[in-house]
Amino acid sequence: MSIVKLEAGDLVRMKKNHPCSKSAFDFRILTLGSDIKIKCIACGRETTVPRLKLEKNIKTVIHV
Repeated sequence: MSIVKLEAGDLVRMKKNHPCSKSAFDFRILTLGSDIKIKCIACGRETTVPRLKLEKNIKTVIHV
């Protein structure tokens, strides 16, 4: 498994949607580290996810 290159401010599209709506697949990366803080684009909720779990669930990365 290779490490995904992520930067703060990047937009990531996940394999599964956020529970706030059926079309909420996009998240903005806020902070990086062993845990990554992301923000749902649809509802604005922020959550912290372990890096390995996030990397498994990323479909695409849009670098800004």
